[in-house]
Amino acid sequence: MRKTNGSWVQADAAATLAGVVALAALMAPAVALAQEAEQAAAEQMAAEAPAPPAADPADVESIDAIMAAVYEVISGEAGEARDWDRFMSLFVPEARLIPSGRNPQGEHGYQVMTPRQYADGPGDWLVENGFFEDEAYRVTESWADIAHVFSTYNSYRTAADMEAGNQFQRGINSFQLMFDGERWWVVSIMWEAEAPNRPIPEEYLGDS
Repeated sequence: MRKTNGSWVQADAAATLAGVVALAALMAPAVALAQEAEQAAAEQMAAEAPAPPAADPADVESIDAIMAAVYEVISGEAGEARDWDRFMSLFVPEARLIPSGRNPQGEHGYQVMTPRQYADGPGDWLVENGFFEDEAYRVTESWADIAHVFSTYNSYRTAADMEAGNQFQRGINSFQLMFDGERWWVVSIMWEAEAPNRPIPEEYLGDS
């Protein structure tokens, strides 16, 4: 029943609330099953992920060190082999690398890769074409054993280009890092290149 001014009477509100509670009760078992399935999938992924190679302690002793190692290991001239064992040693077994961006039509896309898939896919392109990347600026937030790093990068074709500052692209690498009490690990990296309609904000450029 409605009041003459169109608002709901208390009886209607109570009935609506009862319906919401009943719906939540019906959904609870499905939510619990979904949570159990998600946990089982995470445990299976952890069990199937191969253990990474042993890391050089100097690569993983600090945030500075592991960030520098990531940039260094992917950089090299065309035809120059990358040390993918060193690359793998920086990541937790379940790590993910996720490039994100938009095509010329403005449609968003992304790809989720393991470190091995990155080495066997984009990594081959780096070797074939030559690629260097360095960090232009960094914003770090950390607490306890976790850290998030917004790392602004410049990309170059050759070492000479990097020396001259002739980048062909820049963007932001978003790193999730973890300290296990002995060393730092990369948990994930998501990145996106700058575009004319999506310039990097000043706070992520520093003096670069």
